[in-house]
Amino acid sequence: MKIALAHDWLNQIGGAEDVLDALLQIYPVSPVYTSIFAKSFMPGHLQDRDIQTLWLDRLPAIHRRHQAYLPLYPLAWNNLKIDGYDVILSNKSGFCHGLRFPPHCLHICYCLTPTRYVWQLDNYLVGEEIGRAAANLLRPLVALLRRWDYAAAQRVSHFIAISSAVKKRISRYYDRESVVIYPPVDTRRFESAAAEDPDDYYLVVSRLVPYKRIDLAVRAATELGLKLKIAGAGRDEERLRSLAGDCVEFLGFAPESELPRLMGRCRALIFPGLEDFGIAPVQAQASGRPVIAFAGGGALDTIIPGLTGEHFHHQTVDSLKEVWRKFDHQAYNPELMRGHAKAFDTSVFAERIQTFIEQAWQAHQAKRDFSFRDPVVAG
Repeated sequence: MKIALAHDWLNQIGGAEDVLDALLQIYPVSPVYTSIFAKSFMPGHLQDRDIQTLWLDRLPAIHRRHQAYLPLYPLAWNNLKIDGYDVILSNKSGFCHGLRFPPHCLHICYCLTPTRYVWQLDNYLVGEEIGRAAANLLRPLVALLRRWDYAAAQRVSHFIAISSAVKKRISRYYDRESVVIYPPVDTRRFESAAAEDPDDYYLVVSRLVPYKRIDLAVRAATELGLKLKIAGAGRDEERLRSLAGDCVEFLGFAPESELPRLMGRCRALIFPGLEDFGIAPVQAQASGRPVIAFAGGGALDTIIPGLTGEHFHHQTVDSLKEVWRKFDHQAYNPELMRGHAKAFDTSVFAERIQTFIEQAWQAHQAKRDFSFRDPVVAG
């Protein structure tokens, strides 16, 4: 099979780019079609890849302010027709699933989420510095984008969701079925970092932006008098510091090399946000450490209450405090947690993605219905 990859934009590093890296490990000669490519912002290993950009890449300041050009992305992707490949695999949280392709080609969309600011505008704007009047001006535009986004989703051959929560959104917003294949997590590098006796601190690892709800962890730790270390940076840091007591320590941005040690020595990871998947809880469990997480999004897939952590059921300080106050970090089996984390390892992701594509392509060639035979479940 000749396979091409599509990715919304390449001007920042996050979970979507981790998925793209894993896909490029599986399909190293595949080109990547993307709207913009800010080389100076991206890691060196992408410099030698075959990156194909759209006309958007030439617009002023788009590398730094790509959100300002929001209405143009559907137009750009809608005008892109990719030919000469058997399979197109789009890695989507924005608009790249709207590309065009010939009938002989198969388009599989690995959906990180249906476009958040199109379908969940109010949630997306929480904590953003935008007035009500400006938000109201956005709503007619968003209504148009929804119609385009829905129509584009109908052209996709098959959808893969990163979690059960995203699977439900694909059904709700796009009226399409999907298969869940969890995104890749390199669990092996965390396994050897765990200490037998953890240090006396809890941990948050996150970008410090409002929707991550790190404020819940800061306020709960301050009120309970529990030591909390926060690894991360972002525009919400000043506000969070104003909420924090002496027991909360801000570490700043933590390099990837430091994460195994921080995870391995904490009593538990605190994960208060609503995430589509959430890699940090899997990393903590791979380190043999439990997680206290909000009961929503990917945390419902990755955390088993009573065995690998606990859920709190309302995004409030009191709800988190109630669970945290009763939490006993010694009540969880490190080996069980590490075993559970392996189900989300990069190797499992690679096996499932390759099998899905091969089976879908065979069905497409034979002009028959496709039903995924999961090698992990079968095994």
